[in-house]
Amino acid sequence: MSAKKTAAATKAAASETTVRCGFLFNHDHLHQVAHSAPIALELIRHAPEMQVLLLVSSQAQFDYLQRAAQQYLLPRCDIRLLRLPAWLRLLQGPLDRVLPFTRIAVLLANRSLFRSLDLLVVPEKTSLLLRSHFGLKHLKFVHTRHGAGDREIGFDRASGKFDLVLMSGMKIRDRLETAGLLRNSRHAIIGYAKFDLHANTEARPRLFNNDRPTVLYNPHCSPHLSSWYRDGQQVLEAFYQSGKYNLIFAPHVMLFKKSVQVSLDCLSLDTPGDIPARYRHCPHMLIDTGSEKSCDMSYTQAADFYLGDASSQIYEFLHRPRPCAFLNSHSASWSDDDNYRHWKAGPVLDDATHLEAAIDAAFASHSYYRDTQKDLFNYSFDLTDKPSSLRGAEAIAEFAATQQFSRSGG
Repeated sequence: MSAKKTAAATKAAASETTVRCGFLFNHDHLHQVAHSAPIALELIRHAPEMQVLLLVSSQAQFDYLQRAAQQYLLPRCDIRLLRLPAWLRLLQGPLDRVLPFTRIAVLLANRSLFRSLDLLVVPEKTSLLLRSHFGLKHLKFVHTRHGAGDREIGFDRASGKFDLVLMSGMKIRDRLETAGLLRNSRHAIIGYAKFDLHANTEARPRLFNNDRPTVLYNPHCSPHLSSWYRDGQQVLEAFYQSGKYNLIFAPHVMLFKKSVQVSLDCLSLDTPGDIPARYRHCPHMLIDTGSEKSCDMSYTQAADFYLGDASSQIYEFLHRPRPCAFLNSHSASWSDDDNYRHWKAGPVLDDATHLEAAIDAAFASHSYYRDTQKDLFNYSFDLTDKPSSLRGAEAIAEFAATQQFSRSGG
């Protein structure tokens, strides 16, 4: 055999034995990227024996990862933009308004690439369709999760179908274990990788040209849990009339992405409606329904007060304990329900009536909640001197070292 053929055969053999690990970013927006991108970048840096591919489904995700790689001083990353056939792209616009069409189509259209992988690391659960419905039985799945919230859907049956689960803290492990979802999967508590990616973000960005305290109103998109559909307009009007507070209105980035919102955990639907122009033009109100700042903790860092319902962003806000309150727009019996554990961090309001007075009272009573806020944060996030993203990368590398992979499936 010639030297050229020998080299080619050696390269092919090495390719067969090298673990191929894909990190998939496949969502309508950027809000999940920071939960796994830092882990991918640390894996590239510390596990050169693995081939790491970053797989994205939008140009915005591609650009975001390029910037993140530069932040990690990794100019050479294998970032691939997954394409859809032209006929599927024609369907994206109308169907994405009501269904997760593109997310599923991306999986189906790129099966050959996924088939070439040994591991797939994801922050969501839709990707499990590759194994359950699209035939890729060989593929091992790692779940980074996204957020450290308390919603029931974060601990459903699909949460137990991963081969390795990376968790932010003991709260996640305890709830998955209580639900019987850790029997067939390995897990590792690693902290919160998103904190690593945005560790150098300015601590208190100045967003208003005044010295008023700033309230962040951060309703969820789920009709079953969100305060927006019943109380949102009243909240905006209260701050429009306020001579005391600024408002950042930064809801879940998906709230206004669909004309009809559906709650899957408790089947219900509603329409988000529109935001009156007067609120967008008010100098002490900032309306952001989905920019990158909604995802990078700019607003949770800038605010003096958090007003919300079911979003996991409350835990990012509690990285620095501050006053907060919650709108119980569905008359939930929440006090002994783990799905509302975060409501112990501040007063719970039955509606948005007399909202400014309620916020005044919450500021005044914050000392009562401070220790509870610290406990909630520490139970949700196991942070150490070692970066969470590095802990996650090490957990994936250790898991890969114990596996025997075969790409013959599918």
